[in-house]
Amino acid sequence: MHFVSKSADSTREQRKRETSRALTDAARRLTAERGFAGFTVEELCAEVGVSRRTFFNYFESKENAVFGFAAIDSRQEALEAVFVAESGELLDDFLRLTIARFELFNPLDDAPAMFAVIEQEPRLLKAAFEQLAKNERRDMALIAQRTGDGDDAELRAEVMVHTVGALVRLCMDQLLHHHSTESFRDLVSRRLQIARAVFAPAQKAD
Repeated sequence: MHFVSKSADSTREQRKRETSRALTDAARRLTAERGFAGFTVEELCAEVGVSRRTFFNYFESKENAVFGFAAIDSRQEALEAVFVAESGELLDDFLRLTIARFELFNPLDDAPAMFAVIEQEPRLLKAAFEQLAKNERRDMALIAQRTGDGDDAELRAEVMVHTVGALVRLCMDQLLHHHSTESFRDLVSRRLQIARAVFAPAQKAD
């Protein structure tokens, strides 16, 4: 019975991901055809064959549907739960979480479509930055769950999230615009290693 239940859960999750993908694909197509203001959430739902209520189970807004910023995936939640429960070196664990999420969703696949949407509708850039800020706040909260409320805990979480985020953006640039043949894992790991050397140089011998 446990196997059957797990299989059913897996099937439901797969259907959810397919519905989410269908909504994003339709939102991007309608944006390309009519402009972002040229269709409503109701029209988008009709294209995919879902209700308005179902739409808002997946996306907070029409903007998020265009970008594919869906509600948190159960697989992502599982990765984050593992991170919170870990007890290793915090930065190493956070880097592993970052890499695992990247490999789970592979934003490189969606990047050309997202760039095309923003080029057509520059005002959507604001929504993209707002989502980025929301993701950063979520990561800071995850770090806070692990570290508690010690001195400078909030500031440390902020610095860690923004530092790793900057490295991620550097790596995305290498992959998208410089066609690097290295994996995201190797690119970001190497840059973090260099950042550590820059910010924490070896102590000079007395």
